[in-house]
Amino acid sequence: MKKLSARRRHPLAAVVVLLLALLFSGGLYAVFAPTSKAEADETAQSLTIEEGKKLYSVGCASCHGTGGQGTSDGPSLVGVGAAAVDFQVGTGRMPAATSQGPQVPKKKNIYSQAEIDQLAAYIASLGAGPAIPTEQQYGPQGADIAKGGELFRTNCAQCHNFTGKGGALTHGKYAPDLEGVSPKHIYEAMQTGPQNMPSFPDTTLSEENKKDIIAYLDAVNSSKSESPGGLELGGLGPVSEGLFGWIFGLGGLIAVAVWVAARTAKAKKS
Repeated sequence: MKKLSARRRHPLAAVVVLLLALLFSGGLYAVFAPTSKAEADETAQSLTIEEGKKLYSVGCASCHGTGGQGTSDGPSLVGVGAAAVDFQVGTGRMPAATSQGPQVPKKKNIYSQAEIDQLAAYIASLGAGPAIPTEQQYGPQGADIAKGGELFRTNCAQCHNFTGKGGALTHGKYAPDLEGVSPKHIYEAMQTGPQNMPSFPDTTLSEENKKDIIAYLDAVNSSKSESPGGLELGGLGPVSEGLFGWIFGLGGLIAVAVWVAARTAKAKKS
């Protein structure tokens, strides 16, 4: 007993016990400690990309290639970015119908938003491109509607008409009606330039400019807004409205003049 008691009082005994305690607690922490936030985010992103790759293989690879490199039936998706995927798939334009016309039309989409996010994450992993915008970027807060109208008439009205009602282009193509299109998709269209539309990166139209244009479209196409000029004829612009006035207005005047002349001639005969 005396020998055991002496060993316990050895100067190094406390150090040995401390080291054993640290080793034991460190082992427990390594086993049970939660993963760091960065590692958790990275793992979640990897899983999202993996799920997106599965969706891509089923619904997109036949036209765009197994690695997004493109084929004769579809362009390369390397570098188009997540915003292009969110727009094309979110508006139902992709996957395209088997019988493609001059332009792929908007239709009911077949993917949930979670699946669209997974597809977008996978395509974004193939090459850098525009990211999906946040609500702060396309929301109406702080937007200048008058400036947006000026920018829209300068850059967009040639195809989409003065109030975004759309219009015909060459060879069966067309600029779609923008009424009812979500602000996010309008922003993404300006970023990515889908189909016949040119792209407007931030170097051409700043984030604030895009927000102003979206606010203008919302103002002129809102159900609560009324045309101060009366019947707006769909907002199709001065050519069609002038043609309407010419045909029906002038035509009505001619009809009245003919009727008056005929009545006058009858009166003279009688």
